[in-house]
Amino acid sequence: MAVTSEIREDHVRVVTMEHGKVNALPVSDWYAVAAALDEAGRDPQTHVVILRAEGRGFNAGVDIKEMQQTTGFEALLGANSGCYAAFKAVYECAVPVIAAVNGHCIGGGVGMVGNADVIVASEDAYFSVPEVNQGALGAATHMARLVPQHMMRTLYFTAGRIPASSLLQFGSVHRVVPREELDGAALEVARVIASKNTKVIRAAKEAINGIDPVDVNKSYRFEQGFTFELNLGGVSDELRDGFAGTDKAGNK
Repeated sequence: MAVTSEIREDHVRVVTMEHGKVNALPVSDWYAVAAALDEAGRDPQTHVVILRAEGRGFNAGVDIKEMQQTTGFEALLGANSGCYAAFKAVYECAVPVIAAVNGHCIGGGVGMVGNADVIVASEDAYFSVPEVNQGALGAATHMARLVPQHMMRTLYFTAGRIPASSLLQFGSVHRVVPREELDGAALEVARVIASKNTKVIRAAKEAINGIDPVDVNKSYRFEQGFTFELNLGGVSDELRDGFAGTDKAGNK
């Protein structure tokens, strides 16, 4: 199973993503992430969630090949609604979500991590929103929660990347550790949170979301509207075909 959820005796729930070598998630897995986080929030035994991944990197965004091998707009609509559901579930999870980021965190990965409450990362971790390369828009909302406004714009327009170590100076990443220490670092923070009164922590999560200056759900949905326009215009298909190395029929 590509998305698993395990509750530990210390009230820490660990949600793990694992799909292929790079964790480019198909539509079904975005919904699975959302379901796992929704379930975690409803479980009174869950005091905090660690969102992590196995494999080469944390997340490589949506599965472009799945999208290009599907006729019509079904996969596109599924990817957009699935990402929206996953990002929303991270943000609205009733308990704090700690993102443990290893390797690449691209596109949809930034969408999840930007909506998390605490971020720890491995020394080889980096963040990128290369949506413009595939004729899409989205997750600028979430990159803006990681870096200052003008840096976000530069990263977005150039499809550039920023290492986790650079995010320490902005305070968006809590700790950067060697990869072999990543799970331990995430657990260290999680145990502190889990030891608090869960009713107070749940109230604190709701209160902090309530005073957030940006409505992340509405903001991301606004971005998605431009993705639909670009797809209707045909430019997105051409760029995705080039990225996937196939046409809509799956031919090389």
